[in-house]
Amino acid sequence: MKFHRIGNFWLHGGYMDLRVAKITGAINMARPKKSEAPDLTNRVNLTAGAIERLACPAGKQQAFMRDSEVPGLRVRVTAAGAKSFVYEAKLNRQTIRRTIGDVKLWSIEQARAEARRLAVVLDGGQDPREIERQQQAEKAEQKAAAAVQAATVGDVWAAYVEARRPHWGELHLRDNVGMMAPGGEHKKRGKGITEPGPLAHFAPLRLADVTAEAIQAWADSESRTRPTRARLGLHLFHAFLNWCSEQPRYAALVPDKNPARNRRAREALGKPRAKQDALLKEQLPAFFQAIQGLRSPAVRAYLLALLLTGARPGELLALRWEEVNTTWKGLTIRDKDASKGGADGVRVIPLTPYVWHLLAPLPRRSEWVFSSETLPQPTSRPHRRLADACAVAGIDGLTLHGLRRSFGTLSEWLELPAGVVAQIQGHKPSATAEKHYRVRPLDLLRVHHERLEGWILEQAGVQFDAKAEPGKLKVVTA
Repeated sequence: MKFHRIGNFWLHGGYMDLRVAKITGAINMARPKKSEAPDLTNRVNLTAGAIERLACPAGKQQAFMRDSEVPGLRVRVTAAGAKSFVYEAKLNRQTIRRTIGDVKLWSIEQARAEARRLAVVLDGGQDPREIERQQQAEKAEQKAAAAVQAATVGDVWAAYVEARRPHWGELHLRDNVGMMAPGGEHKKRGKGITEPGPLAHFAPLRLADVTAEAIQAWADSESRTRPTRARLGLHLFHAFLNWCSEQPRYAALVPDKNPARNRRAREALGKPRAKQDALLKEQLPAFFQAIQGLRSPAVRAYLLALLLTGARPGELLALRWEEVNTTWKGLTIRDKDASKGGADGVRVIPLTPYVWHLLAPLPRRSEWVFSSETLPQPTSRPHRRLADACAVAGIDGLTLHGLRRSFGTLSEWLELPAGVVAQIQGHKPSATAEKHYRVRPLDLLRVHHERLEGWILEQAGVQFDAKAEPGKLKVVTA
């Protein structure tokens, strides 16, 4: 029997067998082999096999295989081998290409359904990319609005303090920070744990939940323990809510009427009483003798200098050695505000003889004149030690600020010019003449200041030689 070989086939038989074999071989040769990549120049019916065989031609960054069933649907392959479904069409003569998803995550039918949806969007004249951007922007706005709605008073207060910090003085900043302090920390001085600030009650509340009723309940509670601090807290909270109403981010969360503008809350906290504590002329001997009995030289010097300079307690406590001018006999006081009598936040007052003899022997442990014995900072305000000395002297209710008040009160005995006393104490000028027509140099202030100091020492029974060396003072009480 005779065999004939055609391609990979061996056939036997006659002419008809040979003809059939040729036809069969031609058909088999026309079919693409599985290893061959799809033709990227024509549309093809997307199948899993076609997608699997798809490869990016050499020298190109990406290539596309177009679907024959859904116009605009393509499979993109990159040079790295990543494959994804994409939709491509024209809108206003501009090519719009939108990635549908990875071929591993999307089936062919899912990709075709998404391509048809995008085709409907484009047919309506809309760009699906712009629609998606708008949707993302709306979601971001909704998320931001939800975050603002959930914002607590504590969070917004922190933003408020940072925004207003450049416009505040040191004391006002400290008050605002302390009002919202959570407490529970070890005291820097002394033993025990710090208490929460008066406004810490509101810190965990949502800003939208701050109502007049909530502030009223808070005022009723605070009035039983610390009404003075709470009055300041209510004033600061009023300013905070006003700031919130001016911010586009928080304005919608604050009522039109400020909840802190609350008559019932003010009544619950009571009105501040004007303090009248001041030393009488007859109390000076007992006061000086009691102060000399205190152990700390810095505290003794501080309390007496407070009386003899009329400075604010915080101003004098912050005095640095570099601000003590022994050449021209002056003290540079850091005023709380330029409008209160100082220039550029400072004022210069005379360094009187007795005050200099109080300061000169103090140890120079740090840059501060009245320095702490243990820490590199000013000593703490000696409220308790002043109270102890006043108890020995039989004086009731005298405060640190009362010593400043005593300076102005005692000056009335000598009928000193009111403008001189105001300038030394750092009070704002109270008349046009004082503002614009009185320029008092340091020497002129010194004449009146030393006169007042000498009179106070005389009434206290203190014999003092202004020419004595600093530190060698002799106190004799009458």
